[in-house]
Amino acid sequence: MESRLNCKLFDRLGRSILPTAEAKVLYPRALSILGDLTRLIDDITATSQTISGELIIGASTIPGTYILPEIAASFRNDNPEISFEIRINDSARIVEAVAENKLLIGVVGAQINNTKVQFQPIADDELIIVAAKDCTAATSLTLKELSKLPFIIRERGSGTRKNIETFLAEKKHPFSSLNICATLGSSAAVKEAVKANLGISAISRYAVKNELERGHMKRIQIEGLTLKRSFYLVTSNKRTLPGHYLKFVEKIIK
Repeated sequence: MESRLNCKLFDRLGRSILPTAEAKVLYPRALSILGDLTRLIDDITATSQTISGELIIGASTIPGTYILPEIAASFRNDNPEISFEIRINDSARIVEAVAENKLLIGVVGAQINNTKVQFQPIADDELIIVAAKDCTAATSLTLKELSKLPFIIRERGSGTRKNIETFLAEKKHPFSSLNICATLGSSAAVKEAVKANLGISAISRYAVKNELERGHMKRIQIEGLTLKRSFYLVTSNKRTLPGHYLKFVEKIIK
């Protein structure tokens, strides 16, 4: 390619390479050509009415664990030649991967500021405050009383954490006022820490449905605070989705 274009596309620096200005011009055009080729293949094969191929979906913890598997199973029942890979990471990294064209679609629990992507709400959720079944805290608290209890929080980049920061800001209650006793990297870790009575936490109702029903945890109501949120489909502003991705997107945004 460098020979045909009579320019350098990469500066080779030892074991690493960096794209040149010419490469940065070429890259979006190359993506457009590949997109045209994908659409051509989709158009040619559309007459067979068979949806096939691999769907690689990025997802934050809650939708990736509790929502997408059920949707994937239903979609595959109707389209048995489809296979799935669900890559779970925090919301910020999933959005970044879509923006950098490492993923075609993602499902996240918060809108992360990025001009290269767009968000579409696909499902509702609620964050609820939970505690261990033998926690002595009252089942109804004010925000001031909440701040006195040990609180378990998700890591930076988590949609859950971003939502909590937003909700508290709306109530003019600083995030720094929380008595944070632990920062954990997954909803599963948060659940286990809560059950062990390390502290209380805010977590998706999807993640603790079984624990609440079985009495392994209890819910704490916070006066004047409702933590409702949405899950979002995130896609690139400039990428055209292949046909089997479009069919999947049609299913999840209905």
